[in-house]
Amino acid sequence: MKIYNTLTRQKEEFVPMEEGKVRMYVCGPTVYNYIHIGNARPMIVFDTVRRYFEYKGYQVNYVSNFTDVDDKIIKKAIEEGVEAEEISERYIQAVKEDMEALNIKPATKNPKATEEIDGMIEMIQKLIEKNHAYEKNGSVYFRTRSFPEYGKLSKKNIDDLEAGHRDIKVAGEEEKEDSLDFVLWKPKKEGEPAWKSPWCEGRPGWHIECSVMSRKYLGEQIDIHAGGEDLIFPHHENEIAQSEAANGTEFSRYWMHNGFLNINNKKMSKSEGNFFTVREIGEKYPYEVLRFFMLSGAHYRMPLNFSQDLMESAKSSLGRIKIAMERLEDIVEKGNPGEVSKEEQKTLETLQKHVKRFETAMEDDFNTADAISVIFEMVKLINIAFDMESSKTAVEQAKNMISQLLDVLGIKAAKEKVILDAEIESLIAERQEARKNKNFAKADEIRDILLEKGIILKDTREGVKWTRA
Repeated sequence: MKIYNTLTRQKEEFVPMEEGKVRMYVCGPTVYNYIHIGNARPMIVFDTVRRYFEYKGYQVNYVSNFTDVDDKIIKKAIEEGVEAEEISERYIQAVKEDMEALNIKPATKNPKATEEIDGMIEMIQKLIEKNHAYEKNGSVYFRTRSFPEYGKLSKKNIDDLEAGHRDIKVAGEEEKEDSLDFVLWKPKKEGEPAWKSPWCEGRPGWHIECSVMSRKYLGEQIDIHAGGEDLIFPHHENEIAQSEAANGTEFSRYWMHNGFLNINNKKMSKSEGNFFTVREIGEKYPYEVLRFFMLSGAHYRMPLNFSQDLMESAKSSLGRIKIAMERLEDIVEKGNPGEVSKEEQKTLETLQKHVKRFETAMEDDFNTADAISVIFEMVKLINIAFDMESSKTAVEQAKNMISQLLDVLGIKAAKEKVILDAEIESLIAERQEARKNKNFAKADEIRDILLEKGIILKDTREGVKWTRA
């Protein structure tokens, strides 16, 4: 299996540190709003990477964090007149709902930054002791030049970075020993959440959070660190510097980064009016179509263009697969119980060769677009080869082959039984009654039941609104 390693800028054979096991850390979202479709791309891509490892028999320890202390969260809390924790908890729940709707498997662990402060203080102290960090007026900074390999991930030259910083004046910049030094701990400001530390009451810098959470749940060295390409510099570069300086060992053996998502060939931004949340797209298309689009549109390292036309095309393509799988289910249920014929056996052997081609595509740096094209060839073959006179045994084998591959992609093999509107309204009424009686556990249970059936609830001032995923 070959993975393109951002660190070396080449495809490398994947060799795990521990045979049969993969330790994988994926940078998660900052929870101050609903996730947008750009956030969804790394979630879908690296969930698929994880699924393929598991398909191949690996045990994957998959950790993805929530950044729940950040300037954006604090700003939102001030705007709404609530505590920062209320904002982060609200959107952590929303992210989990969106991820479930996108059929993203729950992480082995979803650590929250605010629950790992002690570990961050401990790592910062270690960096100070090793002379890689220093305190100034309550702030603690990492000495960037103390790490000789700084820039090895982003391929940035530290002297070029220095030249680019000379004319930049930032508040507090004058207290740094070097303009390239980055913050590990900062003093609190009025109205901000804060924690006690040896230097001041304050909060951690962003970069230290991931280093600490990765070390705690995966160890000092991991197999794969992943995220969007916008994180290569400075976030992942800084993670490498502080982790390797503190731990004295290579941080991650493989670095994986997905390309940007563009909207109608333009960068997504609110000012351009082309900014879409996952939920907004979910109101127009089944969430599964969005997942299928993300995996079929381009290789994960390439930029991906999003448009309504491309989503319509993805919806149509996915529909062809679904119809074929439903037809196979129908044959298994009502078809011929006779023995597998020689012709059917040949078809199964051809399908098995296609399975190998699917695996070849996935093992060439997870080329999901090519893997999906193989599935279409399998669909074309079964549509020709099988009908109601075919052996149920042969058809079931064919169905199971394709279902397994679809599961790797996080695509459900066939449509689930549709829950009726009346059933939805009844469950919503039951949930409202539970909330009225302050039985929040029951209310959450009902929300989860509806979510499993593809029903997304949204609490509004006008009452509960619902949409089908």
